[in-house]
Amino acid sequence: MRSGLLLSSVLAIAGLWSLTAAPALGQVVRPVQQLEGVKVTEHLNTALPLNLNFRDDRGKPVRLSQIFDGQRPVVLSLNYASCPMLCGLQLNGMVDALARVPLEPGRDYQIVSVSIDPLETSVQARLAKQNYLRAFGRGNGDGWHFLTGREDEIRQLAEAVGFEYRYIPERREYAHAALFTIATPDGRLSRYLYGVRFDPQTVRLSLVEAAAGRIGTTLDQVLLFCFHYDALAGSYAPAAISLMKAGGAVTILGLLAFLIPWWFRRRPSPVATSLPPGSPPPTGPGLPKPAVA
Repeated sequence: MRSGLLLSSVLAIAGLWSLTAAPALGQVVRPVQQLEGVKVTEHLNTALPLNLNFRDDRGKPVRLSQIFDGQRPVVLSLNYASCPMLCGLQLNGMVDALARVPLEPGRDYQIVSVSIDPLETSVQARLAKQNYLRAFGRGNGDGWHFLTGREDEIRQLAEAVGFEYRYIPERREYAHAALFTIATPDGRLSRYLYGVRFDPQTVRLSLVEAAAGRIGTTLDQVLLFCFHYDALAGSYAPAAISLMKAGGAVTILGLLAFLIPWWFRRRPSPVATSLPPGSPPPTGPGLPKPAVA
């Protein structure tokens, strides 16, 4: 009975979560997103080129394979520090969502922001890291990587992600979409999240899914079983087949919880079943007295 109640409670929580976890503003997700002549083409399950070399916020060389350690998923964002508006909005939204997720950068996942401007320096990367780390509000920056690099290396990474961008000389800025991606610990693209505001539950489940369940709670695993990612809505929606299976399991557990005690109550006494037909009812200590006419 307790097992049935527990599973029913979990499913009830999942149902409430599905009602409250509405798609975030600006998270309109399509396989191809058009924005000012540039687009994003999703390359889900594509392996990133982990042999690419960049420099971190201290000016030290770092290869992507050093960050993708095979243990933790990676939040990957393509931005640039001198972006006049969109990058700041997108990174603020990303950091705000991650701050609401009970997982820790460096321990549970990694954050990587690669500048698409090859002229930007490690000093700019360091200032950007300090700014967003303050906004995050906890931790010491372990697992945070703000990288700069050469144009050819940046282009290779952007092409692998399917992230197009172009420089506009008259405005001295880049045209690009607002999004970040989540990759598996071995460097395969797992999820694209678009916009400038993001639902923390969607971000959390995306990280848990990318990590193949190695992070997160038992409830996260149940939610991933009962929900699937809806690309049009940009969030996780109920999966009918999984919910039917879970509902069937609840029904079976409920029936067993009722039938087993009933069966034991209806089961005849071993002494009574061993008597031959027509025998008087047994008497003795602990047994009921026969009725007198």
